[in-house]
Amino acid sequence: MLPLTFVFLSVLPLFFSEASSVSSRMRLRRAGSKAKNNTGSAAVPQNGQWNFFDQKDPTHGLVKYLDVDTAKSDNLAFVLGNSMVLRVRISSKVTYNAGSLFIADFAAMPASCGAWPAWWTVGPSWPNGGEIDVLEGVYQVNTNKMTLHTSEGCIVNLSQKMTTGKEDSTSCASSNGDNQGCGVSDADPATYGAGFNQAGGGVYAHSWTNDAIAIWHFARKDVPADITSNEPDPTKWGTPAGLFSAGSGCDFSEHFHDHVLTIDTTLCGDWAGGKGTMTHETCPSIIPQGTTMTCADVVRNPQNFDDARWNINSIEVYQLQ
Repeated sequence: MLPLTFVFLSVLPLFFSEASSVSSRMRLRRAGSKAKNNTGSAAVPQNGQWNFFDQKDPTHGLVKYLDVDTAKSDNLAFVLGNSMVLRVRISSKVTYNAGSLFIADFAAMPASCGAWPAWWTVGPSWPNGGEIDVLEGVYQVNTNKMTLHTSEGCIVNLSQKMTTGKEDSTSCASSNGDNQGCGVSDADPATYGAGFNQAGGGVYAHSWTNDAIAIWHFARKDVPADITSNEPDPTKWGTPAGLFSAGSGCDFSEHFHDHVLTIDTTLCGDWAGGKGTMTHETCPSIIPQGTTMTCADVVRNPQNFDDARWNINSIEVYQLQ
């Protein structure tokens, strides 16, 4: 296979106020410029590249998200060293399409009972523009769910030989199994939640073409040198955790377009709150053996969500050349 060539498109600043000694990985570069590992400081315009969602959760979680000013004043979005700590919902102002490579470096992610965190991209008029869930799960089960959601008429090819994850379903339509979508599960405990955090976080990369959508996870100690040098080459990364091939069953150009990048955490909601009672097996930190709780019971104690935060080092976007 010939190597894919990507050019550096942008780094989306995650800082919302004046900041010093900010890594160049948080700074914008013009589309088409070759990536360089420059260092320096930057003052990033407040809320320059991200929209703060400030409405009730569309997935019926027990939260109402906050605007940027309230999030800052309540310490729900703030700078910690060279990272961004986030407890709200944000989406990129720029939209992206096929031919893109996204690399997100997370130092930590939410790992609380009752929380439903996700790093994902989504198009307009859901589900018509499609959705790509890169990092998502519920409760304290250390399993990452990589899932595509579409309108009717999208069945992907999933090959166990081509991924390290386990196939869940090949029908991506939102009507499939109560919005199950088509997905791959990664049972490696270092890919999600507490296991991810204990491993020092890691990097999630996903490439999107009209032929396939591929997702890789790299533990902190295994991040490829071509990523850290801003010259990513997915052909050198080995087998992806999830690989969704379009084939003849799904026209990706029709079902996936004009996506915004999104990071959020909700509490309970259609997935996390829709699974009935929780047990020690799903929430070992707060539920004793042999007892159960509902998600609403968990939410009543705010101390249960001390760890419900993202710690984000960088998000980089590359364009296929």
